[in-house]
Amino acid sequence: MPTKTLEDLFTDGVKDIYYAERKIIAALKKMIRGAQSEDLKAAFDKHLQETEGQVERLVQVFELLGKPARGKTCPAIDGIIEEGQEVLEEFKGSPAIDAGLLAAAQAVEHYEIARYGTLKSWAVQLGKTDVAELLEQTLLEETNTDATLTKLAETKVNLKGQSKAA
Repeated sequence: MPTKTLEDLFTDGVKDIYYAERKIIAALKKMIRGAQSEDLKAAFDKHLQETEGQVERLVQVFELLGKPARGKTCPAIDGIIEEGQEVLEEFKGSPAIDAGLLAAAQAVEHYEIARYGTLKSWAVQLGKTDVAELLEQTLLEETNTDATLTKLAETKVNLKGQSKAA
């Protein structure tokens, strides 16, 4: 069996995040429908538009690598999205739904930040500066989305999710 290289690991990682981003698009659509807060819906919608652009950017990455744009099943993102689905089902109509959805969205963002940071570093190491620049654009978007969600959680959503019980 041939020895696997950083190049192989990098390609697998790009396939992984491509799969993840496509799954995230479907999940965001459900989260937009399930959210109660208009601010949270707007944040999810903005990130949905960004995520669609990120998928297009990943297609460019595959083109630069000379590979077909093909995903590889990512159990990590499947699990994170499944947790978000559970929040949608178990907290539907409750004051805490938005806090739960926001937390699920941040779990996705943190996964993406970790993945894109690693892929960008590997691209630099492999001398793929054009690919690294594309990955950096997405990493910046993911970091900004996480900051936006944190601010929304701390100033609005988590406050509304507190129980009104006497």
